[in-house]
Amino acid sequence: MARYPNTLYYRRLRLRRWIYIGSSLLALVLIVAIVLIVRAPSEPQHEVLTTNSRVQTPQPPAEKPVVEEKPTVETRPQPPTQPEPQLQEPPPSTPVRAYAKAAELIEEANALLNANPARIIKARDTLNDALKLPMSPQQTALVKEQLSKLADKWLFSRDLFALDPLCASFKVQPGDRLLQIAERHKVPWELLQRINYLPKPEALQAGQVIKVVDGPFHAKVNRASFTMDVYLQQTFVRSFPVGLGSSGKDTPTGLWIVKQGGKLISPPWTDPDTGNVYHLGDLDYPLGSRWIALEGIGGNALGRTGFGIHGTKDPKTIGAAASRGCIRLHNGDAIKVYDMLTPELSRVIVE
Repeated sequence: MARYPNTLYYRRLRLRRWIYIGSSLLALVLIVAIVLIVRAPSEPQHEVLTTNSRVQTPQPPAEKPVVEEKPTVETRPQPPTQPEPQLQEPPPSTPVRAYAKAAELIEEANALLNANPARIIKARDTLNDALKLPMSPQQTALVKEQLSKLADKWLFSRDLFALDPLCASFKVQPGDRLLQIAERHKVPWELLQRINYLPKPEALQAGQVIKVVDGPFHAKVNRASFTMDVYLQQTFVRSFPVGLGSSGKDTPTGLWIVKQGGKLISPPWTDPDTGNVYHLGDLDYPLGSRWIALEGIGGNALGRTGFGIHGTKDPKTIGAAASRGCIRLHNGDAIKVYDMLTPELSRVIVE
């Protein structure tokens, strides 16, 4: 009777083993099936790629030019043209540095003018130093304009500024006359009368303190730009537009000096061609408000006479070549220049 339970036990044990084996096989089959299912999409894709390779072959060539090959090919051919080295070949490389130096001085002068208080004399001297450097036409025009405005303060007024070597105060002594004081300082007495607001030279009184200017003044005429620049010693003061000699009667270049006794107020004028004499008020009187006779002492001007600086009744000739060789100014400008130039001391350069 004991064999039956044992036989039943072994049968059950064998059945469990077959169940385990069957379930294991089933699990294995499922795993294989899953693997096949997972691989199935990738394999067809490979097949599609291989079978459709003829259709997709045009795509890679289109992508290759986009790959960084073209930019590298394009950047390499550029250096052979070398545009930048060509800019360094012409001479302007040196003036560019000079322009920068002038710009620094202009900026420095502006800072001096904006200081509190403004340093007028230092700014003037800084701008005057800049004017001696090579500059662009725009820089030159700017510096001259600023210097002209400053001249109204330090020169053409009664104001005096510390550390100014060009202007000073002077206490009039008994017996002093304005003409003598002006001669001592190498400037016309008209200038001292003007800046000190004297109604006439005889109004000067002993004990009075006046402003004096240490001259002389000089002028430089540029035939190309039709301008006259006036300097007090070596300091730029103002620029004036001028008219010059017409073709065949060109204003001679070279060095001139203001002739002794050559400064006159609207003197009679004799036409060298006809011999006719004209006076102020005559319809054809050409000299305007002032006449400053010049004498040539150098260059093409050497030994030349009969030339001068004068006003005009025809403003249209200013800035043009329309005179007989003289230097024409607007009448108001002629008076200003007349009050600055001194006979036998003031020089006029025409270039």
